[in-house]
Amino acid sequence: MIVERYGFPGGTSTQMLDTFYGFFTPGDSPRKVVGGIPDMVVNTLDASGDIFLRPNTYGAGTGVNYNPEKLKLVWDSLITSAGIQYLLHSTLVDVVQTGEENICIIWNKGGFYKIIARRVIDASGDADFCHLAGFAYETAGEKEPAQSMTTTFRMSNVDLAQYEKAGGKKMLMQKMNDAVATATHPLPRKEGSAHEMNATKCISTVAVKVSGYNALKANELTKAELEGRQQAFIFEKFFKDEVPGYQDANIIGLSHQIGVRETRRVYGMYRLTKEDCMNALIPGDNIFLCGAPIEDHRMGKDGESETVWQYVPGNGVYGVPYGTIVPAAGETVWVVGRCFSATHDAHASCRSMAQTMSMGQAAGLATVLSLYHDCSASSVDIKMLQQQLLVIGAVLEMPVAVADTSRNGWKNNSPT
Repeated sequence: MIVERYGFPGGTSTQMLDTFYGFFTPGDSPRKVVGGIPDMVVNTLDASGDIFLRPNTYGAGTGVNYNPEKLKLVWDSLITSAGIQYLLHSTLVDVVQTGEENICIIWNKGGFYKIIARRVIDASGDADFCHLAGFAYETAGEKEPAQSMTTTFRMSNVDLAQYEKAGGKKMLMQKMNDAVATATHPLPRKEGSAHEMNATKCISTVAVKVSGYNALKANELTKAELEGRQQAFIFEKFFKDEVPGYQDANIIGLSHQIGVRETRRVYGMYRLTKEDCMNALIPGDNIFLCGAPIEDHRMGKDGESETVWQYVPGNGVYGVPYGTIVPAAGETVWVVGRCFSATHDAHASCRSMAQTMSMGQAAGLATVLSLYHDCSASSVDIKMLQQQLLVIGAVLEMPVAVADTSRNGWKNNSPT
């Protein structure tokens, strides 16, 4: 069963973003490092003309831009066609563990219910199941400053040809810097992303930066939501006043909620570290690859928001061990997404959606193996899991071929 607190699935992919990052390594010789179910998702979008490849303009490598509204339908279709029980508008409120059973108490408009599950995958983002079950975790901000939050917004009626003719991204960055320096517009940062969408004359942004709030506390998250919306419309005025091509544009949508980058990070059987990322090694118990740089959105010492980048050296790719998705004390539980087992720096590299989808497919297969062989999460045969991952198209070794990351290059990278 899938239990989802919103009225649609997809998490970050449908709530606030429109681009999958992490499929390709950045740089002049990109490699495709993710496959399997993530390919199935993109292939389905590609079949209806709802993707294009965004060039490597913001440092993280080529992105797969998609129509987030169509993606909701794609997730629905993939889930229901697989025969999965599916419950929307339902929230986990408590957990009771009894031997091999996990009693999950949920609430929805019909009241309180319990789901008795032999195995659980926590993909809640905030590690809600692991928190309620009493597993150990680190809360963002305890050691290093937590990454900032972002309310994304979309604008329509943008003259993209005029924008590109005026200098595109380089021009935009200069105008943002000038606006901050002269205080003509109270922008929260000197740089940000405004990119073409999979909709005519529309753009999407990652520009708002909200820092200093704890997203696990409702009163602080409320303040963050308010500030995020205020910043979005400050940016709208800036774009209309200062950026060629935007004079007749308007905000047509804000993210479903403010984007939260990190809250709880569970302590797993293994904890991914910055050294693991920067050593660019592929361990024997690897379950997926990552080539994304450390992209740390934070508040600088001068009070201004900044983004710190550190790229993976050498071949630019590292492997992530199985133990990062198994809580240290969770014999019937897996944890995937931004709450998986990693330090702050490693998390800032490995939180891209292609990687979190890869975690999900590894956890799903591991769960099946655990049930079939009647073994705990920590006892799953890693070699057998890797074989199953390869069967569905996952990438576990350094790819040889250079990826085609031209705008329409997806078909040359994806299995049919």
